Amino acid sequence: MSSIRERYLQTLDEIASAARAAGRDPGEVKLVVVTKAQPLEVARAAIEAGAHILGENYPEEGVMKLQSLREFSAVEWHMIGHVQSRKAQLVAENFNLLHSLDSLKLASRLDRFCGAAGRTLQTFLEFNVGGEDSKSGWSAWDEARWPVLLDELAAVITLPNLQVCGLMAMPPLGGTAEFSRPYFQKLKRLQEYLILQFPHVNFSELSMGTSTDFKVAVQEGATLVRVGTAIVGPRQYKTEAG
Repeated sequence: MSSIRERYLQTLDEIASAARAAGRDPGEVKLVVVTKAQPLEVARAAIEAGAHILGENYPEEGVMKLQSLREFSAVEWHMIGHVQSRKAQLVAENFNLLHSLDSLKLASRLDRFCGAAGRTLQTFLEFNVGGEDSKSGWSAWDEARWPVLLDELAAVITLPNLQVCGLMAMPPLGGTAEFSRPYFQKLKRLQEYLILQFPHVNFSELSMGTSTDFKVAVQEGATLVRVGTAIVGPRQYKTEAG
């Protein structure tokens, strides 16, 4: 477990170096330690190593962990994976932030459950910037079609119990970190476009970058990077999506 702390601190150093190289304040970038498919003791070790934000992909697994680690009340729990509509209530009632809001249907269900629970859920809008059928998110790889998205995004933004505060994307898998750069750049351009279209909305956050390419993501404007394997090691068990 001491190696988790060493890798956590090393990742923080690499984030800071990448930020400074890009002329950014390292304090602008938050590290989400991804503990999906890891046992509870690994999540605990990450927190004890200094992690302030943990990211989970599957609602039931995440809820089990956050309920078991409630003594760490300052830790934020982020849902970063695709959320099925039937799991919306778990997310609405338990997580601090959802990175992967990908449809008006899901947004409406989350809003209803948040209203019933008397809470507001911070959310990022997820966009598919690579055109992959396997990826979730609003279709955003064709920049000429961005205006088509606006009506549905406006409907999401007006929901009273959701607070939209940024964008998220998962680029296609490539052999190198540099392969991801144009996709990160596209998400940054989309952020700038949406800021112009919705000047009253805070789109300041960009969730992009994982263990293989987070330094490039920081260079291109990420404010949150989602790093799992580089800190906690490979997944320790398989878990069913959802």
